[in-house]
Amino acid sequence: MGLIKAGIGALGGVLADQWREYFYCDSLEADVLAAKGVKRSSKRSSNKKGSENIITDGSIIAVNDGQCMMIVEQGKVVEFSAEPGEFVWDSSTEPTIFYGGFGEGLGQSWETLKKRFTFGGDTGKDQRVYFFNTKEVMGNKYGTANPVPFRVVDSNVGLDMDIALRCCGEYSYRIVNPMLFYKNVCGNVDDEYIRDELDSQLKSELLTALQPAFAQISAQGIRYSAIPGHTMEIADALNNILSAKWRNMRGIEIASFGVTSLKASEEDEAIIKELQRNAAFRDPTMAAAQLASAQAAAMQAAARNENAGPAMAFMGMGMAQNMGGMNAQGLYQMGQQNPPARQSAPAPQDTQSPGMSGAVQGVQAQESTPSEDGWTCACGHKGNKGKFCPECGAKKPAGTPLYRCDKCGWEPADPKNPPKFCPECGDRFDENDVQ
Repeated sequence: MGLIKAGIGALGGVLADQWREYFYCDSLEADVLAAKGVKRSSKRSSNKKGSENIITDGSIIAVNDGQCMMIVEQGKVVEFSAEPGEFVWDSSTEPTIFYGGFGEGLGQSWETLKKRFTFGGDTGKDQRVYFFNTKEVMGNKYGTANPVPFRVVDSNVGLDMDIALRCCGEYSYRIVNPMLFYKNVCGNVDDEYIRDELDSQLKSELLTALQPAFAQISAQGIRYSAIPGHTMEIADALNNILSAKWRNMRGIEIASFGVTSLKASEEDEAIIKELQRNAAFRDPTMAAAQLASAQAAAMQAAARNENAGPAMAFMGMGMAQNMGGMNAQGLYQMGQQNPPARQSAPAPQDTQSPGMSGAVQGVQAQESTPSEDGWTCACGHKGNKGKFCPECGAKKPAGTPLYRCDKCGWEPADPKNPPKFCPECGDRFDENDVQ
């Protein structure tokens, strides 16, 4: 009975598998990376009793855009196609009388019948069609649970330090080598292989590679605040770091990398801002302006204090100047003697500054001014070379200012070009400031 049943099974299987099959895969969803192909048959089709996992010679496989097709026989990849269109498999080991000629097909089918009889009527063979999703797989979220080190280098302020960054966003990847993906990731799946089975591992490896990727970005001189504008460079750096595991082993690579939020710790940001602000004070004129602003603010605060009064404000400002060893006037003089390279040439001065009183201008006109050709005395004699004027006997001037602020006592460094307002207290210069 067993031999008869095996013979009937073998004969029925061979006859049922004479029909050519048609394989088609609908559009793969975004979560599906690979799916097993299924035979298509309508209600009018007579091909409903064929053996499972058997593909008859001459069967047709339709391939869509964004997909690639792979035929696996006995666990080995025997055919592959990534071009959209119709693919006819004409090298199957399952013959048919409907393809390749009746006589030749009949003879090969008889050989298949004898082989199946030895397997008790079973096929003794496994043939499958797989479809792979080659589109970009988007919407993969990531976030750094722990801060990622990032080296900050700023030659302008002499800064070279490591800070802690936290970032989050999304990335996308695609399958670029379906054969590697089949061999090392999905294998002989019975239905579908979805990305949830792989995303956890990919996310872990991505966050591990983020640190050396940031190191490459830092080496290019890119500031951490400008990283969102260089996401393509990060994607390239991640692909270089992950190529051994992702591209060479799994056949996938990162397509794009997006940064939603990137933030350094508050302590690191405060240190960087403080160093950048302090570097600006290497310019004496900027340091003088900051000092003058601080002194003015202190005076205004003291003036609002009913218990202190203006006298205490002047006293406090004088103590601050004496204890610090430097005042705004000295810093302004340093800035004028050694102007920074980035400053442009000063604009030509008018003969009379607007807003300056006539009394101050008159005193400046009568001032004794030294020059390279000699100094000019207040009496009008020019070209004096000695220490005293040969015309009236007046002593050569030592450069003492001819006016002083009547509010705070500030004296300008250049008596020929006084400012419109006192940089110490903001008072406007007028006749009361002339000495």
